[in-house]
Amino acid sequence: MNISHNTYDAIEGLILSEGLRIISVKISPENDKLYIHLNTDVVFQTATKKYLGLKNASGQELQNYRLIGNGIGIHWTDLDEDLSLKGFLKDFLSHKLKTKKTLIIA
Repeated sequence: MNISHNTYDAIEGLILSEGLRIISVKISPENDKLYIHLNTDVVFQTATKKYLGLKNASGQELQNYRLIGNGIGIHWTDLDEDLSLKGFLKDFLSHKLKTKKTLIIA
């Protein structure tokens, strides 16, 4: 008998229950920006230099990416780098908690 005991942390549970997915990525190497667009119209903005595998990449290497896992991650073939939606969500929440800015949940 094969019984699956999948356990997910809170962020993974949120991704699964809400069906969150990355639908597009925009990279602006000249501004050191990475924009991650979700299927909920949320856009995350982060610095490419924040990620070791992207930090010293050329503009051409940064543009050579593909969405993986049905939109739960991004893979850069030339750089052998993967970033996940879970990681972006964790970084966003961590930043909001550290900056003590008001987070309105509707």
